[in-house]
Amino acid sequence: MSILKIILIDDEPKAIRSLEWEIANFCEGVEVLKTFTDPNEAISYLKRNDPDCVFLDVEMPEMDGFQLLDHFKKRKFCVVFVTAYNQYAVKAIKENAMDYLLKPIDSDDLVSTIEKLKADKKNARTYDALEERLRSHNNNRIAIPVEGKLVFIDTENIEFCESDGNYCKIHLADKKSLFISKKLKEINSILPDDDFFRVHNSYVINLKKVSEYLKTDGYVILDNQKKIPVSRNRKSEFLDKI
Repeated sequence: MSILKIILIDDEPKAIRSLEWEIANFCEGVEVLKTFTDPNEAISYLKRNDPDCVFLDVEMPEMDGFQLLDHFKKRKFCVVFVTAYNQYAVKAIKENAMDYLLKPIDSDDLVSTIEKLKADKKNARTYDALEERLRSHNNNRIAIPVEGKLVFIDTENIEFCESDGNYCKIHLADKKSLFISKKLKEINSILPDDDFFRVHNSYVINLKKVSEYLKTDGYVILDNQKKIPVSRNRKSEFLDKI
């Protein structure tokens, strides 16, 4: 059984001890790697290590939980907010948090959250393995997680991909689109380098679908007549690509 590795961040030592006790007594297959009352120490640790999840207090005197996450534009770890206040739920959702636990923590709620984290970790491993298998057999096919299932797409059918914060929209040649809970950078990393290029922070395009490049305006026009901006700092590399 794969061990779920987590860290706890809370400015109150008592709250940390309480959560550690709950985890030790009610949750199997979980290892608390470290605990922190100082958010700066936690940031330093997270930049050098890769836990599966961070249990994070919201209201802390030196730096709140959301400010701590601002130090990680690219997050590999899941986040579970732990707080005595329920008014942060919407903001937690926008931060793409895995869950939101209210103090004092209910044991059943904690167990439910841990099971959700384990399932997410298992699905991520399955997805990575599938993606690797697909790559080894067919460089033109990728697996995309959509609403609890994997959708297999021929990359030649992708017109362009568009960023929407922590989400991404994949526009297909048949005028359909897929909205997925992955950042544009993650999707870009699994697309063939020879055929796709990130022309802008918000767009990755299929180079085979480019019909025109408006050099003066700094735009490309795709076969579907979609007009996509090309960032000034990516213009030279883009021209080399095409």
